[in-house]
Parts: sequence; structure tokens; C-alpha cells
Amino acid sequence: MRILHLSDTHLTAAPGPNADGIDSRESLRRMLAGCERLTRLSAVLVTGDVADDGSPEAYEDVRALVGGFAAARGIPALYTTGNHDERKAFASVLGDDLVAATEIDGFRLITLDTLVPGKAYGWLGDDQLAWLRDTLSTPAPHGTVLAFHHPPIGLPGVEVQHKLGLLNPEALAEAIRGRDVRLILTGHFHLQLFGLLESVPVWVTPGVITRIDLTGLPGTERAVRGASATLVDLSTPHSPLLHVLHARDPHAGETAHELSAEALSAVLDELGAG
Repeated sequence: MRILHLSDTHLTAAPGPNADGIDSRESLRRMLAGCERLTRLSAVLVTGDVADDGSPEAYEDVRALVGGFAAARGIPALYTTGNHDERKAFASVLGDDLVAATEIDGFRLITLDTLVPGKAYGWLGDDQLAWLRDTLSTPAPHGTVLAFHHPPIGLPGVEVQHKLGLLNPEALAEAIRGRDVRLILTGHFHLQLFGLLESVPVWVTPGVITRIDLTGLPGTERAVRGASATLVDLSTPHSPLLHVLHARDPHAGETAHELSAEALSAVLDELGAG
């Protein structure tokens, strides 16, 4: 199985540049155009923040662009919610199976819903974890891939990742312990990051709308332009293989926005756990 993994498309109701001067539709178009020649894809996956404003228009345009890319190849397009998404509008356009298991090429791809309305961190509730444990009690022929928005891992010293990631990773670790989960795919952080949860590889794909540059002063945030995605390959004995893809963008690397330590702290106070 080969998956084109996208995340954080952040489309809005109205076309055109956002507050950072980035046209999110154009970023997504550039990313998909750069992936036109990828072969043997089994699915396209978008792990949350599909919309920036939760508008139906944003979901409709993502469905047309991502869904059109997938339909042209005869493969499914799968989506998960993120903290910028709105469940009702998401479900009305992209389907109401916010938590689902999809069989693809002998693999089971499970999409989960980590959205906490009004906050930027993620959480998996007891009912969802119980469903996951029950589903995983029966192995899939080639194993399971989990997909959701908020990473259960974070870099030491990067406060934003620990306060705005998945806040109950221990509960997820317990649910997957001893099961057939081969890979966890997430987004949210707008950068590429790899780690382990219960010895299961966890991958954070960089954003389509922006990428976060961690080379600035500690406690600050710098986002740069240039859409990115990941080609996920589970077809070889060496899998999972993860290859980052970058759109052909003449503005790639240019600063999109910068947040001071004070501004980022205010975001954490507002959108983190109370």
C-alpha cells in the first residue's frame, strides 16, 4: 500500500490570500500537481485542518481538488478532523464517518477524531478508545495504519508541541499495545517529525499551507511558505518508508509569519488545556 499523506490544507470559504498572504487553494493545487506522476497509489489521506474556518465552501473545494485527484486514479480519499475543522460542516461534505476503518490492499486504515471544539490540543474519548480496542482485537491481513490530526509525540523543549498535541497519548498506547498497528500518521505541527509510541512508528507530515521552522529563538514560532506532503510506502520488507515531497513553489522558504515568545504564550493560554 502506498498513501499520499497530506495535512493542514487550511482552506477558507473565500478564495484568495489569507492573513499570511498565502492562497491555500493554490498551495493545495501546487502540491497535487507535483504528485501527478506518483505511481501505485492506494489512497490519498488528509489528516485534519482540512478547512481553516470550518466552512462548507472550504470542504467542497478540498473534495473537488483532493477527491478529484483520487478519483482520477480510482482510489479513495480519506479525511480526518483537525482543531480548525467544524464537525457538522465536515460531515455534511466529506462524510459523517469521522471514526472509521477502511480496508485497502489488505491493510486496515483507521481514521480517528481528535478534535476538541474551541481548543488546539487533541483528545481521544473513552468511547472512541473502546471502539478502537474492539476493532483492533481482530487483526487485518497486512496490519493497521492509524490516522488522526494531533501527534502523540513531541520534541523535548518545544512547549507548543506538548501543550497542543494529543494530550492522552498513554490511553492510545494502551489501546494499541500488542495489536497489529504498523504506523500512525498525523499532522498539526506543520513540520516533519518521527518518533515511537508503544514501539509503533509515528509520523508527523509537514503542512500543505505552511511549514514550521524550528531554527528560531526558543519559545517563538516561524512559519515558512512552501507546501509539503509525504509518500508513505508499506509495500516492501523495509516498510514503513516515508518520503517528504515538496511543491514547486517560487516562494518556498519565505517567511509566512513569526510569533514572538509573548504571542505564542498567549496562544497556548487561549487554546491549550485550561
